[in-house]
Amino acid sequence: MVDAVISDVRELSAPRRKSGMRRMLQRKSTIAFFMALPLLLLISLLVLYPAFYAVHLATLNKSMQRFVGLSNFTFLFKRETFWMVVRQSCLFALSAVFFKALIGFIVAHFVHNIPAKGQRKWRGMLLIPWVIPPAMSTLAWLWLFDPSYSAFNWILALFGFGPVAWTGDAYWARFSVILINVWYGAPFFLIMYLAALKSVPEQLYEAAAIDGASWWQRIWYVTLPMMRNIIAITVLFSTIVTFANFDIVQVLTAGGPIDKTHVFATWAFRLGIQGGDIPLGASVSLFMFPILAFCAIFILRDIHRRGNEAS
Repeated sequence: MVDAVISDVRELSAPRRKSGMRRMLQRKSTIAFFMALPLLLLISLLVLYPAFYAVHLATLNKSMQRFVGLSNFTFLFKRETFWMVVRQSCLFALSAVFFKALIGFIVAHFVHNIPAKGQRKWRGMLLIPWVIPPAMSTLAWLWLFDPSYSAFNWILALFGFGPVAWTGDAYWARFSVILINVWYGAPFFLIMYLAALKSVPEQLYEAAAIDGASWWQRIWYVTLPMMRNIIAITVLFSTIVTFANFDIVQVLTAGGPIDKTHVFATWAFRLGIQGGDIPLGASVSLFMFPILAFCAIFILRDIHRRGNEAS
């Protein structure tokens, strides 16, 4: 009798389990998770494993045979060059991202106001700096900044100005690195802002014009609020990429003159690969994490707060 009751219960519960599994598989979130699972595994393999391995390397001595804890970090904190690299990396990233965002915003407005037939041509031409590999384009800029055959110095000579040591002077070397990064990254801001501008309803501009709003007021009270999230995400992504920039600085100045243009990536390469101290180089590269984590938390928290206010 008991066995019969148990068998009946099993028969009744089996369809429920099957229907529950079927409902779970029919959920869009579950399907999306399984479709994204290969990408998540690939990210774990290519990003998380190297990150944890870098943390492990940072706790070893130069020969990578003995555990030294935080000694590499304390050694870096006592070096003036390290703090100079921190200042230069922050100056490089903040100034480059600011000018990329500003130029991208201005050019996006000009392209947005061009008739639809001519926009495709302008978008294609303005995206050329972004699609060229940075190392290749930096080689062309290196010729423009060459101390002996500089095209910029030739133009300055036509107007009666003396030659400029573009890569030989610390100030001009920093300016040159930032200029190339802005030239390379501004098209990314352009295409992101242009897409955001096309999503702003025209009725908002018409209503603002009826209320007597000027051109600047329409940008400040209509365009910027509608684009704020896109601007924040684009700035965050560009800040991460700019902080980790390696090829532009390495090809143009290699950190010179006298380490005045080193950023985290190039100095970590100098210490770890060229200097043979891989744990110390890993320690330098890991110092980028708290800075970028602070920027990400600050920007994403602001986006989440505005989203809650809007809802």
